[in-house]
Amino acid sequence: MAVPKHKTSKQRTHTRGSQWKLTAPTLVECKNCHQLVQLHRVCPSCGYYDTELKIEKKQGND
Repeated sequence: MAVPKHKTSKQRTHTRGSQWKLTAPTLVECKNCHQLVQLHRVCPSCGYYDTELKIEKKQGND
Protein backbone atom coordinates (compact mmCIF):
# COMPACT_ATOMS: atom_id res chain seq x y z
CA MET A 1 0.00 0.00 0.00
CA ALA A 2 1.29 3.46 -0.88
CA VAL A 3 2.27 5.71 2.01
CA PRO A 4 3.02 9.45 1.57
CA LYS A 5 6.62 10.43 2.31
CA HIS A 6 5.73 13.85 3.70
CA LYS A 7 2.84 15.42 5.55
CA THR A 8 0.43 17.48 3.43
CA SER A 9 0.26 20.96 4.92
CA LYS A 10 -3.04 22.63 5.84
CA GLN A 11 -2.50 25.30 3.21
CA ARG A 12 -1.98 22.76 0.43
CA THR A 13 -5.06 20.78 1.52
CA HIS A 14 -7.27 23.88 1.74
CA THR A 15 -5.99 25.25 -1.58
CA ARG A 16 -6.95 22.02 -3.32
CA GLY A 17 -10.41 22.10 -1.74
CA SER A 18 -11.02 25.73 -2.67
CA GLN A 19 -11.47 24.86 -6.36
CA TRP A 20 -14.87 23.22 -5.75
CA LYS A 21 -17.34 25.91 -6.76
CA LEU A 22 -20.62 26.15 -8.62
CA THR A 23 -21.08 27.96 -11.90
CA ALA A 24 -24.31 29.57 -13.05
CA PRO A 25 -25.96 27.87 -16.05
CA THR A 26 -25.61 29.63 -19.39
CA LEU A 27 -28.94 31.13 -20.43
CA VAL A 28 -29.92 32.18 -23.94
CA GLU A 29 -33.06 33.78 -25.33
CA CYS A 30 -35.68 31.53 -26.92
CA LYS A 31 -36.08 32.41 -30.62
CA ASN A 32 -39.83 31.91 -30.47
CA CYS A 33 -41.08 33.43 -27.17
CA HIS A 34 -37.94 35.34 -26.03
CA GLN A 35 -37.81 33.69 -22.58
CA LEU A 36 -34.46 32.74 -21.02
CA VAL A 37 -33.68 29.03 -21.55
CA GLN A 38 -30.65 26.83 -20.88
CA LEU A 39 -28.55 25.94 -23.92
CA HIS A 40 -29.61 22.84 -25.90
CA ARG A 41 -32.91 22.46 -24.03
CA VAL A 42 -36.53 22.65 -25.18
CA CYS A 43 -38.16 25.90 -24.02
CA PRO A 44 -40.48 25.05 -21.10
CA SER A 45 -42.84 27.96 -21.86
CA CYS A 46 -43.53 27.40 -25.57
CA GLY A 47 -42.13 23.90 -26.36
CA TYR A 48 -39.87 25.02 -29.21
CA TYR A 49 -36.26 23.97 -29.81
CA ASP A 50 -34.35 25.86 -32.51
CA THR A 51 -37.49 27.06 -34.36
CA GLU A 52 -39.08 23.55 -34.35
CA LEU A 53 -42.07 22.60 -32.20
CA LYS A 54 -41.00 19.64 -30.06
CA ILE A 55 -43.61 19.57 -27.28
CA GLU A 56 -47.30 20.35 -27.76
CA LYS A 57 -48.67 22.60 -25.01
CA LYS A 58 -52.25 22.18 -23.82
CA GLN A 59 -54.37 25.33 -24.14
CA GLY A 60 -56.65 26.44 -21.27
CA ASN A 61 -58.78 24.18 -19.08
CA ASP A 62 -60.03 21.22 -21.11
